[in-house]
Amino acid sequence: MSKRSILLGNEAIARGIVEAGCEIATAYPGTPSSEILPAVAAYSDQLGTKTAVEWGANEKVAYEMAVSASFGGKRTCCIMKQVGLNVAADPFMSTAHFDLKGGFLLVVSDDPGPHSSQTEQDSRYFAMFAKVPCFDPSTAEEAKEMVFDAYDLSEKHGIVTMLRPTGKVDHARQDVPLRDEVLPPRKDEFKKDPKRWVCLPAGVKVNHPRLNDKNDAIRNEFEEDYGKYNYVVPAKGTVRLGIIAGGTTFAFLSDMIRTSGRDDIEILKIGTPVPLPVKLCDEFIARHEKVLVLEQTYPVIETQLNDRTKIMGRWNGFVPRAGELLPELIEGIIAECLGDKVETSIDEDVRSAMEEMHVTPRPPMLCPGCPHRASFFAIRKALPKAINPSDIGCYTLGIMQKGVDSAIDMGAAVTAASGFYLASKVDGEERPVVATIGDSTFFHSGLTGLASAVYNRHAFVLAILDNRITAMTGGQSSPNVGTKLRKGDQGVQIDLEQVCRGCGVSYIKTVEAYDVNENVDVVKDAWAYAWENKEPAVLIFKHPCITILKEPPTPRPVRVDPEVCIGCKYCITSFNCPGLVFDESSKKAYIDERYCVNCGVCMSVCPHGAIVSREEA
Repeated sequence: MSKRSILLGNEAIARGIVEAGCEIATAYPGTPSSEILPAVAAYSDQLGTKTAVEWGANEKVAYEMAVSASFGGKRTCCIMKQVGLNVAADPFMSTAHFDLKGGFLLVVSDDPGPHSSQTEQDSRYFAMFAKVPCFDPSTAEEAKEMVFDAYDLSEKHGIVTMLRPTGKVDHARQDVPLRDEVLPPRKDEFKKDPKRWVCLPAGVKVNHPRLNDKNDAIRNEFEEDYGKYNYVVPAKGTVRLGIIAGGTTFAFLSDMIRTSGRDDIEILKIGTPVPLPVKLCDEFIARHEKVLVLEQTYPVIETQLNDRTKIMGRWNGFVPRAGELLPELIEGIIAECLGDKVETSIDEDVRSAMEEMHVTPRPPMLCPGCPHRASFFAIRKALPKAINPSDIGCYTLGIMQKGVDSAIDMGAAVTAASGFYLASKVDGEERPVVATIGDSTFFHSGLTGLASAVYNRHAFVLAILDNRITAMTGGQSSPNVGTKLRKGDQGVQIDLEQVCRGCGVSYIKTVEAYDVNENVDVVKDAWAYAWENKEPAVLIFKHPCITILKEPPTPRPVRVDPEVCIGCKYCITSFNCPGLVFDESSKKAYIDERYCVNCGVCMSVCPHGAIVSREEA
């Protein structure tokens, strides 16, 4: 290693993947993992490798492509966020039993907190469930180094290995070493062997005991040979407390001890929590009167310990069972364990900083000029009593326009619409159902729900909000867009209307999302067709994302006429644009020029005609 560079954690992981000789990399975007695959493509271009880099339509697709490519001996990887592993759980559990040939690395980024996820689940439990080894990095540099060890371990034991960074590792920046050379590629030598590559039930009798043997062997290796990830940080003074910590909690704890000058805490750092090096933990616990276990998010280390009588953790309430273990929280937990008093001023510090910067807290909302806002407004205006299931993505923020009544997981807008329709049908009542889903999410897992709805004759309107990009996770491509990541690669753009027709949908219309007045009538017409014919109707609300695609709207500057505005706040509560605000002193709405992008859509909103073109003034 001769060079170093300051990289984002996700870039460091990507660099490690390319340097380690990975030749097939797949993913589905999801915060906090989204930057890894584009960085794999960039480093592959930079280092001149032949690495195939592709987005899958969803995580199951991405996983199955990557793991199958390893059957012949190639090093491959698949990348996703924690809820994505729920989608890929089926092939993950199956292939955990396989005796792989090439190295296969699964990168799953967890989101303690959570900051951008519908769950706070801990993927280390999935590793325990599948009985595959897991590496839990504390820093970006460690995450990059773990990529190499995970590949070596995978090839040595023929097993899937998991790298599980959390958001703080993914999005931290650190000076990391760069290798001069990429490890050489492996030849693809796939040999037909149904007993090895077909998950027949009869094979489980052989595969499961073999998987148990692999786990025992790997646990022994984690005890003896992985001292760079599992080690003791001794106290400089008289020890009052022993702490077992892993992942980002180890990093937070180390920083806190260094800055506070504490010399009374000894730490056992665990970087390989599954399977846990239990002997190492037992020896550490035996040396201390009190031992605190700090890990995110579930008690994975704590659960695997042989004896918890000395342990202070989640099982006896010393550590909260939900939420991110931030430094100020860790400080309070340690104080409670030692019976000390601690005073933290973090809330006061944050409040003072916000006052100084003149920051006013407000709930998340769609961006100014977002086409989804106009779509939600038209849908709500057309059918105000409709039930509106929605999905995971930017459009979940339509909840601020009362346009989202349910959101379960990716693709559930379509299947929930079927469920709401069936509930009304059983009661013999007509209740409109208008579901909303994004274009990328529709390809992720909305397709199967639509095919089921057509087959079963479910009456609802499916509104596909097509903004030409996967916006919530940072602007990745999808089958609807067709672009690819490596230079010179050209994908095929799949037409949404043709896909819906292929699923058997008869009523399909594509509309301009900004055209609110026209779309109100289109939504009413679509529901009338769906109810009369007892089948789904599809509307595609099309307009590019102006924030990520940088396609500003045709300027249509507006103003609020104070002589006409009656102060009803309808534009605020129903349209919910950051560019529209209410002046409590004058009791009138006005345009906040700091946020307004001059899309002019709000002229369709005010029922009294108070929002008018500035050119008409």
